[in-house]
Amino acid sequence: MKLLAIDTATERCSVALLIDDRIVERATETPRGHADLVLPMVEAVLAEGGLKLQQLDGLAYGRGPGAFTGVRIAVGVAQGLAYGAHLATVGISNLAAVAQQFASAGARILVCMDARMNEVYWGRFGATPDGLVQATSVERVDRPEAVEPGDATVFAGTGFTAYRQLAVGRAAVAVHGTALPHARDIARLAAAELRAGRGQPPERAQPVYLRDQVATVKAP
Repeated sequence: MKLLAIDTATERCSVALLIDDRIVERATETPRGHADLVLPMVEAVLAEGGLKLQQLDGLAYGRGPGAFTGVRIAVGVAQGLAYGAHLATVGISNLAAVAQQFASAGARILVCMDARMNEVYWGRFGATPDGLVQATSVERVDRPEAVEPGDATVFAGTGFTAYRQLAVGRAAVAVHGTALPHARDIARLAAAELRAGRGQPPERAQPVYLRDQVATVKAP
């Protein structure tokens, strides 16, 4: 399996090339400029991997939720590259990409990412025997007090740093409050989707925002 993955949904801009079990990657953390950074990263990983786009089996992208502009960048770049190289695309949840970092046997992972506006994007995931995560709840955007942790054994994501009340009273749970999605985890999850025949043509690549409102409305 040869797969390129792109993620620009958060302050981490990352690109990963999966070649069977090998990962070639580039990443940087910056509050802006992802549109200028992502294509040079794509060129760099392809050059290091000794591949051209046309030799890949597919192209994956972080579909959100995340920063609206960042998610749109990933979808747009993925569509453009996939059109030109006639590749299938796979959109992977950015919450799942965070959960994948903690996918040890038996792990039950609650991911909460800071969504600004006093809200978090959140979802629950479980680790499967093949080492990949799968969703065990729908993904939602809510105020922190509405998050339902269930029986989670791991808390992950920037929401736990932004809203510390999310972890209050749960000292036995491992908390990873700085975790961000990474293209390498998107690549691993997307490879399974492609093997299962769930790739999509580029024109069907879609962002997932979870909410439509992008700015706080000030009272008159």
